Amino acid sequence: MYPRRAALAIVVALAGLALAGGCDAFDDTRRASGHVQLVTDMATRLRGSSQLTYTADYQLPGGRQATVAIEGGKFAYTYPGGLTSVTPDTLMHCGVQGTTIGCTLNAVPASPGVVVAWAFGDEELAAMAAVGFTPPYLVADLLSAAALDADAAVRQHDSTIAGQHATCVDVSRLDNAAASAYDVCVTTDGVLGSFAATVRGRSIEMTLTSYRGSVSAAAFSPPRGAAVTDRRGTRP
Repeated sequence: MYPRRAALAIVVALAGLALAGGCDAFDDTRRASGHVQLVTDMATRLRGSSQLTYTADYQLPGGRQATVAIEGGKFAYTYPGGLTSVTPDTLMHCGVQGTTIGCTLNAVPASPGVVVAWAFGDEELAAMAAVGFTPPYLVADLLSAAALDADAAVRQHDSTIAGQHATCVDVSRLDNAAASAYDVCVTTDGVLGSFAATVRGRSIEMTLTSYRGSVSAAAFSPPRGAAVTDRRGTRP
């Protein structure tokens, strides 16, 4: 009797351990699945904001400012030393040239799918990163990459930024050459609330300071007094 009882107790104990281990694995899978859905939803919201109308001001390192203006698919990013805007017919890059501001206007490529990639070349991205700014679409790309990384660690927290409720994630342990860790907040409407990371060796830190549901017409025009070079005569 006693040996049988002992054997039965051992079997029950082992079964319990196996069940507990199985539950732990299930919980890990469920948590990972939840993180995938979370960062995917945030990336989708961030990309969807390109169809909204709003102006967002950001605080950058050193007290500098940047502005993102979006209006029905048009966008303009103004940051210290530069401005990039895209409208249906014009891609504009502006930058400081000596003591003046110079702007170059180019025709928008015929294929909409290449507009963003063409608008933000290495030179423009480097200029933005140098002042601690990055385009929201790149943040959306990082979130999408995290959703595909099985080793990524994701911690969620909520925040209120510039009066806007935001979902935030602290992402680390990424196998990503651009950024192996970052913290990002996205508002309910899909506006970038904040982003902090080291991207390709550059420290990026931007926080939303004000938000309004309108855009000034001047946002998509060359700054007053800028020297303008118009190259829209030929389509790329």
